[in-house]
Amino acid sequence: MKLPADYPPVLYVPIAQDTANAEDAQLEYRKTKDGRTALLAYSALDRLHAGMGTSQPWLVLQTLQLQGIWEVDKFDTVLLDIAVPPEHRNGPEGEAARAAQSDGGEGNDAS
Repeated sequence: MKLPADYPPVLYVPIAQDTANAEDAQLEYRKTKDGRTALLAYSALDRLHAGMGTSQPWLVLQTLQLQGIWEVDKFDTVLLDIAVPPEHRNGPEGEAARAAQSDGGEGNDAS
C-alpha cells in the first residue's frame, strides 16, 4: 500500500462503536460507488466531526500503522477528509437526516 507523502503523521479514523480499549476497536469501512472498500480517515478531529458528525466514534492512529491494518483488512483505498452525506452517517445525526428525508416527500430513496 502506497500513501501520499503529504499525509499527516496521525489520522482520526471512524470505528463501528465506542470502546474503552483501542485494541478492541473495529474500523468502519465504506463501499465506494464503484464497489471498492474504503477506509475513511481525517487529518484532524474537527474534520472528522464535520465529515461524519459529532456522534461518530473514532480513534487516532499513527499514519504508519495503516500498512499493518491494510495487511489484515485489505481495503482498497483511503479517503481523506471527505464529507459523508448526513443521511449516510451513523448515530442520531444520520437517523435524523434519514427521518427528515422520508418525511420530506414520497418516492425519495433514502439509500
